[in-house]
Amino acid sequence: MTEIELTAIDIFDPKNYKIVTFEDEIKVDNNCKNLLIQYHQYLQSDKTIDPLTAGSMAGGADFFLRDFMIDNRRKNVFAISADLVRGFAGNWYIVNTLEANMVELESFLIGIAGFYNYCVINKVVTSGLAEEVNQACSELDFYSQRIEAFNNLIDDGFTAWNKACPQG
Repeated sequence: MTEIELTAIDIFDPKNYKIVTFEDEIKVDNNCKNLLIQYHQYLQSDKTIDPLTAGSMAGGADFFLRDFMIDNRRKNVFAISADLVRGFAGNWYIVNTLEANMVELESFLIGIAGFYNYCVINKVVTSGLAEEVNQACSELDFYSQRIEAFNNLIDDGFTAWNKACPQG
């Protein structure tokens, strides 16, 4: 192991989630895994959430953070906005999932909202920002309509459908 690998990393330091190179992306992904493990443990121990629900919440946050924020957007996981959540749930998830559905999406959104509330406790995001994320995560009717509209697209309707949702 190298000296860097032996050094403890502060998983709540936003600087450890900056992506410039492919090597950075791998490090950020690993940091995010460790952060999600702590989130999962927090849900079980501090929030006394049963292991299955805690796992579902951490899994929802994982999909959003690692697949969307890091891999697709190459963004710092703490540089969140309500529009990023809306872009994920109202567009990216729908287009990149074989059978997008509200049951799965809602479980992701619960995990995302919980994760950013956890970030408030750890002083990585503000409570105001977490509230904006919570609001975006609660717009279930909008996301349901987006899924239905996507499934009913005909001809060249994708362009208009795509423009109707913020991309983040």
